[in-house]
Amino acid sequence: MNKLEPLEFTKDLIKIPSVTPFDGGALDLLQSKLAQLGFVCKRYIFEDVDNLYARIGTAAPHICFAGHTDVVPTGDLGKWSNPPFEPVEKDGNLYGRGAADMKSAIAAFTCAVQNFLSSHKLKGSISFLITGDEEGVAINGTKKLIAQISEEGEKIDHCIVGEPTCPHILGDMIKNGRRGSINCTIKAHGKQGHVAYPDKADNPIPALLEILYKLQNHKLDDGAQGFQSSNLEIVTIDVGNPASNVIPSNASARFNIRFNTNHTGESLKNWIIETRNEVQQKYSAHIELDIVISGEPFFTAPSKFTEIVQDAAFEITKHRPLLSTSGGTSDARFIKNYCSVIEFGIVGATLHQIDEHVKVDDIYKLTQIYEKILEKYFA
Repeated sequence: MNKLEPLEFTKDLIKIPSVTPFDGGALDLLQSKLAQLGFVCKRYIFEDVDNLYARIGTAAPHICFAGHTDVVPTGDLGKWSNPPFEPVEKDGNLYGRGAADMKSAIAAFTCAVQNFLSSHKLKGSISFLITGDEEGVAINGTKKLIAQISEEGEKIDHCIVGEPTCPHILGDMIKNGRRGSINCTIKAHGKQGHVAYPDKADNPIPALLEILYKLQNHKLDDGAQGFQSSNLEIVTIDVGNPASNVIPSNASARFNIRFNTNHTGESLKNWIIETRNEVQQKYSAHIELDIVISGEPFFTAPSKFTEIVQDAAFEITKHRPLLSTSGGTSDARFIKNYCSVIEFGIVGATLHQIDEHVKVDDIYKLTQIYEKILEKYFA
């Protein structure tokens, strides 16, 4: 095949409007390039989501590159300087939906593998685990894909997720962990009535406020290795009552907890339920909970693997990345149960924004970093 060029390959991927869960041919394009490099490719379709697993080599050690070809919706097209799926270079930047999150990383890793294989004998295995479901509900993507290939006998030793981890400059941050996330909706149901006759009504608001107070004022922890303290944030309280003389029949609230490795989603769920049960005994209003655990925390302790990535980034950028567990969740939360995993990618300052863009030079440097990681990993 003709030698892949990271900027051009990024552009080719951006041209495909692969908004979750529509793939649009992005995985086909990637698979064709990997097959030409000698990868054995297999597609896994779970409901409406297409996924790709590709591997070259059969021996250990086995390093995997994980990521996604899907992108978030464009938003108001009229606010884009250029059509989001028509990549444009301007002032040293590449503009287009997915430039940062994360088609540049997929292109960079593919080109890095190409360069590595052309000059080194592979002493192990390299794989790609790519989904079209990361930006959506993340049910039929990496979570099912990693479980399925594991059942089929695939064993990955280390994994790099190519999310845009650098906040300011390329090479300034690696994510070696992420906090877990749990969302809860509380609904308190009472009986509507006149404020002058509270004995004939059942106000649900006091019950709602008390459970929120107890949850908010409970100290979850003082942090964990590599993590800041867990935090609970109330994001909305809704009654929908425009009248000043009516006791409402319903009141609701939503909150989110970002939690470290002192907790599991299940332990926090049980704590929320216990708190509800305690408050419920004091009030006749019925308190209903809807709890969704959207991610468990993961932490990869500093090791030879994290040092390899740090050293490779430093050699190319002259910046030694900090290890960090900040930010939201990622698909690494599904991979952590199968192998050591970290996240490292390009600068993510504009991900999900109008006029999403990255520095052209960073695409080339990211390719060099990934190639350097492979050299060190298989040394």
